[in-house]
Amino acid sequence: MKQFDLEERTAKFAEEIIKLVKKIKVSPVNIKIITQIVGSGGSIGANYCEATEAESKRDFIHKISIAKKEIKETRHWLRLLAKSNPEIINELRVLWQEAQELLLIFSKSIQTTKDREKR
Repeated sequence: MKQFDLEERTAKFAEEIIKLVKKIKVSPVNIKIITQIVGSGGSIGANYCEATEAESKRDFIHKISIAKKEIKETRHWLRLLAKSNPEIINELRVLWQEAQELLLIFSKSIQTTKDREKR
């Protein structure tokens, strides 16, 4: 799943979330978590796509920052899915690791853009 095309990578991440949650047993708790994680996981890529079309560096930073917040939210829901579905913990760890890598990439992108803006 490690790719350098972030648009593709964020889309694949959302697809992997969808693929995994389709395997999860339907329950009131799971339904709530699934709804949230599919939303936040998909929003990462959508906000990244918007950032690539930003009208200014400030706009880019804003949109990437939203994507970063969605990554953090997604990690939260992954944690809760692990608690309610321990049988899929290994698959959730893979997704959590990818979310962590995306978080680091987006954080670095924000910092690099801010540094360039200061010059």
